[in-house]
Order: sequence, then C-alpha cells, then structure tokens
Amino acid sequence: MYVANVAIGCCGFPVGREKYFQDFGVVEIQKTFYQPPSLVTAEKWRREAPRDFEFTLKAWQLITHEPKSPTYRRLSRPIPKSERNKYGSFKPTREVFVAWQTTSSFAEALGAKIIVFQCAASFTPTAENKRNMRRFFDAIDRRDFLLVWEPRGKWRAAEVRELCRELSLIHCVDPFKESPVWGEMRYFRLHGRTGYRYKYTDDDLQQLTAKVQGESLCYVMFNNVPMFDDALRFEQFVRQQFSSRKR
Repeated sequence: MYVANVAIGCCGFPVGREKYFQDFGVVEIQKTFYQPPSLVTAEKWRREAPRDFEFTLKAWQLITHEPKSPTYRRLSRPIPKSERNKYGSFKPTREVFVAWQTTSSFAEALGAKIIVFQCAASFTPTAENKRNMRRFFDAIDRRDFLLVWEPRGKWRAAEVRELCRELSLIHCVDPFKESPVWGEMRYFRLHGRTGYRYKYTDDDLQQLTAKVQGESLCYVMFNNVPMFDDALRFEQFVRQQFSSRKR
C-alpha cells in the first residue's frame, strides 16, 4: 500500500474506480465536501476496493465554508437565506454539528481514518474564527479519526501551530508553497504550482521525493488536472529512491 513511508494517491477518482484501485492504494474522496452521497454508496465503494485500500475524505463544506462560497451551488438542497448565518467557519451550531455527524458517518462506512478540513482563503485568523474552531473540535466525537486541517488564509505559522497542538490537528499543506508546522505524520495536497492545470515536471517530482524522505508517514495527494499521470510518475520516483537506498 505504501512505497517506503509514503502513501500516494489522488483527490477524487480521475479514472474509473476499478482501474484506480489497480494503480493506487489510497484516494481522498471529494464528493463528501460538496454533497455527501448516501451511506449505501460508501458501503458499495468499500466493497469494491481491495481489502487493504485506504480512503480519506474531505469534511462537508457546511462545516468549513460559508454559504457565500460558490461551491454551495452543488448542494442538493439550497440553504434558505434566513438560515445562512448558521453554516460554515466551524460555527458551533446545530446545523454544523449535524454536518459533522454526516461526514463522520460516511467516513465510518468507508472505513476511513483521516478526515480533511479544508478552509476557504476567506477563513482568516480572527478571534471569532479561532473561538469557533476551539468550540467545534472540543465538542465533536472524534472517535478514532485523524483530523487534518488545511488553512488557506493568511495564517501565521505560530497561529497554526498553536491551534494544531491545542486541538490535536495535523497541519496540511501544499509542500511547494509552505512547510507543515505540526503533526506526527504529514499530509500533502498538491494543487499545481501555477494552478490546477499545471503538470509537475521531473524536477518538481525529484524535489518532492526529497521532501517526503524521513521516518514520518507522509500522504501525498495530487489535486491537479493531470493528477493521475503525475501521481503515477511520482510513485516511480519514490520507488527508485527507495531502491537506491536499499542497495
């Protein structure tokens, strides 16, 4: 499943699931961010996958993103204007906690252990946002999940480190843009160096191989348009590096 200490996969299925399962050992489910499918779907995916295949997933946007986000257009049921102030930004509301229950139930049905909370760039380090995060993560039933946080606003490293340490979160980054500041394991999401259409060069992948070396378990999840090919090429780089170290 892992190449040395590295788990390599894609954010979503860029090819059919059967082919994907043949080539990779992990995938990050994206549909749970926009509109979680039914638990029947989660159970079906789990049955289809090899026994040792790993799922991770993104938390539902109702937890992290406010209704002004364009991603809310993909909800199956629009949020009434009168209710919009109850969603997003980790607000400790009944609606947000219900969204967590939906997310965690789907993760459990998949057998997933890692849940990623990706925040909008508009989620900045205000006192209110920090207070909301503390109240949310202190209140939820974490079960045995590993909770990964990807802040994308203008957060200082010290602020991220403090919250991750206090709330037992793993700091997620794009390793070509910044370095993680907290977590026993690493979780990288690669969005393309110049945008989602970017194709990683051999030099990029060689640099990335150097970034993942070490004893810590590292997830490397590609989230660009040519993600499937880039992830396969990166896997080859890591295998070659691992083979050379064993000689």
